Amino acid sequence: MTDVADEVLGGTHSSHWGAFSGKWEGDTLVVTPHPSDPDPNPIIQNFPSALRHKVRIDRPYVRRGWLERGPGKDDRRGRDEFVPMEWGEVLDLLAKELGRVRDTHGVGAIFGGSYGWSSAGRFHHAQSQIHRFLNTALGGYVRSVNSYSAGASNVILPHVLGGYDDVTRRNVAWSDIVKYTDIVLAFGGMASKNSRVASGGITQHTERVDMAKARARGTEFIVVSPQRSDLPADAQAEWLAPIPGTDTALMLGMAYTLVAEGLHDRAFLDSHCVGWDVFEAYLMGRSDGVPKTPAWAASICDIPAAKIETLTRRLVNKRVLIVASHSMQRSEHGEQPVWMCAVLAAMLGQIGLPGGGYNYALGAVANYGKKSNAVPVAALPQGRNGVSDFIPVARISDMLLNPGQPFDYNGQKLTYPDIRLVYWAGGNPFHHHQDLNRLRRAFFGLETLVVHEIAWTATARHADIVLPCTMTLEREDIGATPTDQLMIAMQRLAKPFAHARDDYDIFTDLAERLGKREAFTEGRTTKDWLRHIYATTQKALAAKNLPAPDFDSFWRDGELELPAAPEDGGILRAFRDDPEGKPLPTPSGKIEIFSKTIASFGYADCPGHPTWLPPTDVPDAEAPLHLVANQPASRLHSQFDFGGHSDAEKRRGREVMSIHPDDAKARSIKDGDIVKLFNARGACLATAHVTDDIRPGVVRLPTGAWYDPEDANEDNPLCVHGNPNVLTRDIGTSSLAQGCCGQLTTVQVERFTGNLPPIKTFDPPATSSLRVVASRG
Repeated sequence: MTDVADEVLGGTHSSHWGAFSGKWEGDTLVVTPHPSDPDPNPIIQNFPSALRHKVRIDRPYVRRGWLERGPGKDDRRGRDEFVPMEWGEVLDLLAKELGRVRDTHGVGAIFGGSYGWSSAGRFHHAQSQIHRFLNTALGGYVRSVNSYSAGASNVILPHVLGGYDDVTRRNVAWSDIVKYTDIVLAFGGMASKNSRVASGGITQHTERVDMAKARARGTEFIVVSPQRSDLPADAQAEWLAPIPGTDTALMLGMAYTLVAEGLHDRAFLDSHCVGWDVFEAYLMGRSDGVPKTPAWAASICDIPAAKIETLTRRLVNKRVLIVASHSMQRSEHGEQPVWMCAVLAAMLGQIGLPGGGYNYALGAVANYGKKSNAVPVAALPQGRNGVSDFIPVARISDMLLNPGQPFDYNGQKLTYPDIRLVYWAGGNPFHHHQDLNRLRRAFFGLETLVVHEIAWTATARHADIVLPCTMTLEREDIGATPTDQLMIAMQRLAKPFAHARDDYDIFTDLAERLGKREAFTEGRTTKDWLRHIYATTQKALAAKNLPAPDFDSFWRDGELELPAAPEDGGILRAFRDDPEGKPLPTPSGKIEIFSKTIASFGYADCPGHPTWLPPTDVPDAEAPLHLVANQPASRLHSQFDFGGHSDAEKRRGREVMSIHPDDAKARSIKDGDIVKLFNARGACLATAHVTDDIRPGVVRLPTGAWYDPEDANEDNPLCVHGNPNVLTRDIGTSSLAQGCCGQLTTVQVERFTGNLPPIKTFDPPATSSLRVVASRG
């Protein structure tokens, strides 16, 4: 272990959850938020205790069974011992295995995983590193598209309104909400725990401040969610708690009220939209015989019809902003509420107005609703991928379990590739994927699984070759995003842990063994790449006659202020002002209330206009409660679950499950009890928090607690730590997007009365002597 007692390292740094500085006081790293941040994220306090934690990976390891028997299917993954190796030895093994798969099966048999947020830096971003390596050293790989957070909206929004970034990042600004908005109607909420993180970093967390300013001016906030906490207290929000997954029905009831009472903006629908007549026939029941009245909606969503009518009338002649959260579309038929929110905003005639209309995912991350930079920030180029095959990101188990089988995606009929080797860096599918017992079985079928990791996650424990990489504090990088006006010099704050190496150095040595060092590195060291990336921004500043310090000055100062572009409302405001001259990038150039394109696909689970499609996973006698598996507040996804802040937010070492007093009483559950959540797919333990901030009939268990099977040798082991993805369903949102359905499922909950199993997930796995294994080989 590295001795940190006499470290003199320190300086500025950045992360997805905030910019900060670090300095050593004795053998402790003290982390301080950026001084300009009005509402710092306490997640940064996960860093100090994580740096030298016992779960860090100290050296390369190879799984014993793979070393003894070679590549191949093996149900010992996740159950086996590991053999410590030297770097030269393990890289020789890995280069040989990569060459074998390439030469025997082609690079189309390699899946470049690396889904995950990883580092906030522009250079050491793990996805960029691994994809560049696979492209330049091997010639390509099977890739994934879209995200677990927004798999459905990534696909539906371009059909309806325009590009994903145009509807999220470059749309309604928080400054406009403060000035103009009368009502914010937030379907799924705008939880501050979500808007405290931002891909690539954030220096100023202003969402809660802006909500408080808007509320003080008179803005009304309405949160539509089974959880009251999905809008912060600063918003003083009104809470509507429909049955989970019924938001589309609620919105249809509101839309019916607008039409029935003549309150919809027919002029806007005629001038800026297509397909209104087709949708209206469905809405009013002329096409299917079922009018979508408030009473009809009330029977589905459990919001009284009178309340639906009153809420709808409040929106008329007001500056209204409708927000749809990621959470709504992370469920079966998740495309529908995203689409229906846009239609509701169009019916009100609000789309494109300052502080009004529709902004998908505003509040989901900290860099939405912020000013864009007027100069570019570069990243590591990834090279050209010679493989055309891809999968929607949440279909990894389907791909591994069904090679050669067809699947639908966005109007295409595709085929799952036959994957022999998976190479993962910078992500943890045992956090973000669903039905983890199914994922385990999928990984059993691989020939080789390679993982770069800082710590022994469940993904690393299932790997055949485990390479220890540095964490962000142990390397140098540049922190910058297109929506943050500070570029941060991410200076090294700590020496690398034990034998950990930067991903770039690992890939450089691998590329050399494959005869591709120059193609991968272009002759550059890490510092050369940082200078190269910085030069893009420096040249753009100089072209605008703005201060453009050289790299050494930037690195010494620790940060550089970037100019902001005007807040102009993006393509939606331009389209509102000039629908003929500034058409949307949709097939019609207008807002597509009915999409001929989607209708032509013939998908029963995603018709040509927003439709109420009943879910198939509903409460029953065996699983009578809805489970909401939402994002955690104490960490980003599962990152640094072993950090001090994350650990402090748990109770009795387990993740905390929230339950309504009525449901707790019916099960003799008290606050602080250990409970078991279970359904046909799996079971886990958690600690109960009894609260009336959640709808009756619903329990909430955040994601991100590291998967910790009580007995890994069982096929469906109990997770003793509280990972809800042992319970969630591994199905696509629809044939259109094939997005993730991890937000909602159904479960039963009971008090756990057995002997409490220990938490083992933060202990390193068992290791075996290299000499013993070698002698048997």
